[in-house]
Amino acid sequence: MARGGPRPSYDPAGHDGALRSALQDLRTGRWMAMRTLLADTSGWWLWTQRTQVLAAAAAGTDVVRAWRAEEPHSVPAAVMHARVGVERALRARRERHRRTHELWIEAWDATQSAAEAAPEDPVPWVCLLALAQLDPGQRWEEHRAAAPEPMLPPGPWGLLAEACRRDPHNREAHHRMLQFLYAIASSDRLAEAAGYAQWAAASAPPASAVHLLPLYVRVERYRRGSGHDVALDLHWVAEDAAREAQRALRSWFDRAPRAEHSLLDLNHLAHALWGAHRFPDAARVFDAIGPYVTPPPWMYRTPDRTRAVEVFVQARDRCHADEDSGPAGHPHP
Repeated sequence: MARGGPRPSYDPAGHDGALRSALQDLRTGRWMAMRTLLADTSGWWLWTQRTQVLAAAAAGTDVVRAWRAEEPHSVPAAVMHARVGVERALRARRERHRRTHELWIEAWDATQSAAEAAPEDPVPWVCLLALAQLDPGQRWEEHRAAAPEPMLPPGPWGLLAEACRRDPHNREAHHRMLQFLYAIASSDRLAEAAGYAQWAAASAPPASAVHLLPLYVRVERYRRGSGHDVALDLHWVAEDAAREAQRALRSWFDRAPRAEHSLLDLNHLAHALWGAHRFPDAARVFDAIGPYVTPPPWMYRTPDRTRAVEVFVQARDRCHADEDSGPAGHPHP
């Protein structure tokens, strides 16, 4: 019988139990668990990941402000203040809030202060990259620097270089650069974003999550297209789509430490392998995902985005059913 599994749920902490505990405290208005968690966090990958998730939860609260009031010279608090400011500015832009520009400037100031307080930390530079998407007209000079390759467009390349100088191939930095390229692209023109993703992945070392960037661009292209169209679905099984999925599997999933597997990356990889009909490989990734699901990319494969979990479960069960069959299509004994 094909293996099923528990019904998945969305949890921003994923497999990070310590982060989950800190989030629970944060939601009740307490900051000590967050402070302790960040003090115990080592490595830029985990630091970048945890500060991003904590900021998304803290943006609608005054928790970080309370922390800074108690510990005004705390460097982690300064970084979290920048993170929260950026999250609020980006949310305001999505909601077309009248205070968007004001929040953008406040976030920029907070990020500059964090960069001064933590000169070796890549996160303030990641924050500046995130804010760049609020300037699609590239009015700011730092958002129209010349690209390192002639086929790539001008953009915040200096900010990306600063982030990667502190943490080479920083995952979030590259995703923020991709979001900037989405912002300056027309509704159906993603050639520059696709070119960037291929360029970044080609230069990434083994085990780098940057190898997954092309999978994200493929999902974005689908999201912007007609969506849920049978003909458009064919691009998931195209030769280049299958090649991108296999490269991400071999270069990242099979080489990176399990502790550095982003839940969002795992979901995108499982989705890509399933779409390319690489079911046994996809089953391995579904096993790594476990009981967690992220709405993207599954939500884009159904007209009713609330059914993302159902799409995930159907894909997972299909892949496990194939894995549990022998080479001739018979179940294993």
